[in-house]
Amino acid sequence: MKQLIAIERFCLTGHTVALAFGLAGLLLVLPNPDFILALPAFGQSAFGLSMSGGGVVYILLGALTIAAYAYRVLGLQRWLTFMIPAIVLSLGSELLGTSTGFPFGEYGYLSGLGYKIAGLVPFTIPLSWFYLGMACYVLARAGLESVRLPVWARLIGAIAVGSLMLTAWDFVLDPAMSQTSYPFWEFKQLGAFFGMPYRNLSGWFGTGVVFMSVASLFWGKAPLNLSRAQLTVPLAVYLINFAFGAVITVAQLDARFWIPTALSAVLGVVPAIVLWWIAKPTATVAQLKTVLQARDLENESPAVPVGVSEK
Repeated sequence: MKQLIAIERFCLTGHTVALAFGLAGLLLVLPNPDFILALPAFGQSAFGLSMSGGGVVYILLGALTIAAYAYRVLGLQRWLTFMIPAIVLSLGSELLGTSTGFPFGEYGYLSGLGYKIAGLVPFTIPLSWFYLGMACYVLARAGLESVRLPVWARLIGAIAVGSLMLTAWDFVLDPAMSQTSYPFWEFKQLGAFFGMPYRNLSGWFGTGVVFMSVASLFWGKAPLNLSRAQLTVPLAVYLINFAFGAVITVAQLDARFWIPTALSAVLGVVPAIVLWWIAKPTATVAQLKTVLQARDLENESPAVPVGVSEK
């Protein structure tokens, strides 16, 4: 268990550092070519490698962070029954979108995000759907368990709120990745919503609803019983990725793009923090036993995680 926590923290730190280096490269280094030309040959090669592979690295580390977290906190079954539908269904949606324009609009991926599946979709894109989608869904489901609602309403609410938070992230991600000086994908025609077609937003929400609904069916009605401390990793991943897109959007695009950035904060960041805050402050020993049983780990003796109290 301690080794898994160490791996999880290492991946989260690497994910954060990779995003920070990406920001520095996009905002400070690339706009100043004299700095690059002043580097020795080795430095120029290293910089070129980091810019061409940086996107792949930060997405892989984000996916590894959430995978390690899900296995440790939720168990093997819940981890796989979310990850597999998220990756398969989001890849199908992206392949359909890049081929036909449905459900996101006419768009195509450029270079910088790794090998393209079928020559259309970088293999890292379904991984990003997985790790951000799972962060959103776990926050929504665990947070809503503290709200007095019928079970069915909490389950549907978790899918709806999780998908909304995922879509809200796209409010800053798409402008940052498609309309700045160094894009990673492009829309064939600029849409009415700050360069994005409205169906891109409905496509994001719909894709999230589909794979979160499939995962919810596998997970069943049993509560997650996660404490606030146990939700810190998904909250951190969400906030870090929001900050990455928001800083690029605000720094490189004109003042109009403060509007989608503000909408992203209101519809994504604020709910994420509120859901984390209203979650149970600590997990009781009885709740921990329920989680362990759901994970089929009765025969193991993991250390009691942070946030567990003997009540």
